[in-house]
Amino acid sequence: MSKLKVIPAIDLMKGKVVRLTKGDPEQATFYDDMGTPVQIAQKWKAQGAERLHIIDLDAAFDKPDNLRTVAQIAKATGLPLQVGGGIRSVAAAERLLKAGIDSVILGSLALREPSAITTLQSKFDPERIIVALDNKDGMIMVEGWTSTTSYTVMDALDEYARLGVKTFLITSIARDGTLSGPDLETLNDGCRHSGVKVIAAGGIGDLKDLVLLSHTGVWGVVVGKALYERKFALEEAMKIVEQEFRECR
Repeated sequence: MSKLKVIPAIDLMKGKVVRLTKGDPEQATFYDDMGTPVQIAQKWKAQGAERLHIIDLDAAFDKPDNLRTVAQIAKATGLPLQVGGGIRSVAAAERLLKAGIDSVILGSLALREPSAITTLQSKFDPERIIVALDNKDGMIMVEGWTSTTSYTVMDALDEYARLGVKTFLITSIARDGTLSGPDLETLNDGCRHSGVKVIAAGGIGDLKDLVLLSHTGVWGVVVGKALYERKFALEEAMKIVEQEFRECR
């Protein structure tokens, strides 16, 4: 068992940090009171974050992107960033990877054009390519969670693992931003696939959720609303996953 990586989320909209409920832009909560995106990123680093999860929601909804802000966060923190949202071409992914972003998260592009994955893998370390399996009622959704595909999570995981994808981000859309707990059933199924790393997202509401996730085999967990709504502090999260790791060794 490896120690669960707790990855704070920074979702960007209109140059600000925001959290949506179930991916609905009409249910957006802005966190201006916590500072600018750069200040918030620096806060998470100071509290022990070793990696940040950044989603450009404007780009995902085909609006002007927040790449300048992403670059500022990268420069200010020096942390590895996994970045997604609106990466709909190989060229867009390459720009981010060449700019020093640690990993790109591919959703619509991976589903629409699987060859894009192999193209990127031929130019960059395959570990830097993350495929997003955003799902609702077991079916993968794309285009900013507005379009349903015919893929189940396990179908997609099997297919992209065969293409050499090493890391998958599995997000429960129905739970995202609800603080109602993670989709343990889907995550347990995903972690049974050998040779891949799974990052969980969606529904994390309290420290008990992190304890449960630490026993599923997921490599990492993205935590957003629970941190912004102060359900627990990042330091508390880091402490409890460290404790679980030591007890299970």
